[in-house]
Amino acid sequence: MLKSLGAKTLAFPAPAWAVGTYDENGKPNAMLAAWAGLCCSKPPCVSVSLRSATYSHHAVIAQKAFTVNIPSEEFVKEADYLGMASGRDEDKFAKAGLSTIPSELVYAPIITDFPMVLECKLVHTVEVGLHTLFVGEIQDVKVQEELLDLNGHLDTDKLKPVVFGPGSRHYYGIGKFLGKAFSIGDEIRKK
Repeated sequence: MLKSLGAKTLAFPAPAWAVGTYDENGKPNAMLAAWAGLCCSKPPCVSVSLRSATYSHHAVIAQKAFTVNIPSEEFVKEADYLGMASGRDEDKFAKAGLSTIPSELVYAPIITDFPMVLECKLVHTVEVGLHTLFVGEIQDVKVQEELLDLNGHLDTDKLKPVVFGPGSRHYYGIGKFLGKAFSIGDEIRKK
């Protein structure tokens, strides 16, 4: 029997994405965001929701761009720190030992230590209660070459992305391979 838990943010899993921005002085910053996801395939877009109180919120609006840097399990501590500190108060990259380079396509930093990045141009801003939902059109996806399979596709097992459990406030790795999408359901469809 299903038990009601009330209206809560308990969608699983949530990504653990580091949203990269430049402030008004060109200083790179990043914050960890879990209220995020893919939101359109054509044009390719992602959404991230940030509270207006965050330093990154103002930078996304000012620069009309951001990067989505996807940490691997190896960098879970550094990613968590990015969500705990404010770029207003300290240089998060120096303290975490992370490096950045500028994106060539949008005015936002790329965290070179993380294995994957989406470079996004801001196309929509929607106020949703406590958060602002930013929709970014993906200009390019860059990934460390060794994470690609023989067909040039991203291998999730090699990427080892971090996901967030909103209720427990825990980080997790991705579980085992279950089957090929749009294929394993054929057995039921053919009945």
